Amino acid sequence: MTIHNRLITYIGILAIALTPFAAQALDAPALYHERTCIACHGANGREPVMDEYPKLAGQPEQYLLTQMKDIKSGSRSNAHSMAMKNVMHLISDEEMSVLAEWLAKLPE
Repeated sequence: MTIHNRLITYIGILAIALTPFAAQALDAPALYHERTCIACHGANGREPVMDEYPKLAGQPEQYLLTQMKDIKSGSRSNAHSMAMKNVMHLISDEEMSVLAEWLAKLPE
């Protein structure tokens, strides 16, 4: 193997190793816990800690995504969304999509 080929191989391996986490497949259940969704919406989005908080499991994917984006942008604002707004800055658009898709597929 020539030095040129070794260099190209090394650069390729390095590029794969340095791929950002966001480019890797996201694990929705892990995100749900890591982003503290479970704290208010309960295990698997079925058992909110307060009756006023919505059950998320089984809701339409686009509805869930729209609500998350609206809360993050501030266009949806009420007494209950304020707590969620405080954590939405930690959640990327890609993570919101992954969470919405997963939650929509869960049984109510």
